[in-house]
Amino acid sequence: MLSILPHLPPPSRLWPSSSTVATRWARVSTPHTLLRVPHVRARHRHNHSCIPNFYKLSYPQEAHCAVTTKTASLTDGDMGKGEAEGVAELRAEFIRMLRSRRSAEVPLTVVAAGPVKDPFFQDEPPRSPEAMESCPKENIENFNELLKEENLYLITEEGEQGRLPVLILSMKQSSNQRRPAIVFLHSTNKCKEWLRPLLEAYASRGYITIAVDSRYHGERASSKTTYRDALVSSWKNGDTMPFLFDTAWDLIKLADYLVLREDIDPSRIGITGESLGGMHAWFAAFADTRYAVVVPIIGVQGFRWAIDNNMWQGRVNSIKAVFEAARLDLRKSEIDKEVVEKVWDRIAPGLASYFDSPNTIAPIAPRPLLIINGEDDPRCPIAGLDIPKSRAQKAYEDARCPENFKLFAQPGIGHQMTSVMVKEACDWFDRFLKR
Repeated sequence: MLSILPHLPPPSRLWPSSSTVATRWARVSTPHTLLRVPHVRARHRHNHSCIPNFYKLSYPQEAHCAVTTKTASLTDGDMGKGEAEGVAELRAEFIRMLRSRRSAEVPLTVVAAGPVKDPFFQDEPPRSPEAMESCPKENIENFNELLKEENLYLITEEGEQGRLPVLILSMKQSSNQRRPAIVFLHSTNKCKEWLRPLLEAYASRGYITIAVDSRYHGERASSKTTYRDALVSSWKNGDTMPFLFDTAWDLIKLADYLVLREDIDPSRIGITGESLGGMHAWFAAFADTRYAVVVPIIGVQGFRWAIDNNMWQGRVNSIKAVFEAARLDLRKSEIDKEVVEKVWDRIAPGLASYFDSPNTIAPIAPRPLLIINGEDDPRCPIAGLDIPKSRAQKAYEDARCPENFKLFAQPGIGHQMTSVMVKEACDWFDRFLKR
């Protein structure tokens, strides 16, 4: 059994209920920092003091935040002690928001599990994963015999959804050398086993590869509508965050586990994902600096930009049931901008405001970040990334490592992961994690 590790802010102040209508930031006394474990020696610490002071956040009237006061905005002057503190406050506030809808926290426990013989998908059986199968793979004789598979559960909180299923693949080796690791995250209605072609390809090239089932998916689902039902329940009850933030919490707990493994170099842990998994990778990397190299694929978008520019339909249609439920509750004849905004505020507080991409992409600097999108993706409109991109570029320039940031938009591609994207991700991870 692992004890709860002291790298997160204490859960001393939770976000209020959805009835709170005007909010303001409160001073954070314990900013989120890197994990410090005596027997785990990281090669470097990430310095965020170089990130510019551009986090100007205005709160919508129905926002959730830490302290109720008069309506206000966080301006540069409010940050007080400079840019680094502003980033630390934003990150710590995000952690507090995650904690606001947790069941009781428990010691992080590892439970042995067996292989999944019949992976569970919540839609029609997916097509052959051609893009993933194109991933560069070493030609190793007796590969299957040399491949090591681990299946386990991490208990991340109380309750049924607090059991995180984990699949780990690596090559057997006789030495005790620590290796780089990468976390892979699946898209909507799929599961960790879907990612096996990527896990095996990266494992053949010397990585320890990890995949998990996101909340209400895979082993955490009991029917074809488990995820959909969880989204609707979140709208109705406001007690969970199944769309993005519950899994972000799991990924913080996963990092707790990974940095303690004797076969993983804790300073070389990467994270990537496709679509829903790309969003999970984005928010996990924002929340937890232990994810050292980040590659979200067809996931990063501007939620506020989409609302303001009437480009929200692609993302909404991907999880339409919750928006239909909200439309009925709000007595609307159709899903409109107001419905969209209210759903995001309810099921993912801050997603379309202070935790949106203009404010949460740049704080990943100076860690290497490759954002991969399709140029014609209706769920992640590329125009909505203009501000996040410009702010990230400035953050990396100020950190004197502009080469650590790249946005790759593949021409002529919609919401689809392609072999070109897979190759871009491979090259990025090899460049920054193999050293």
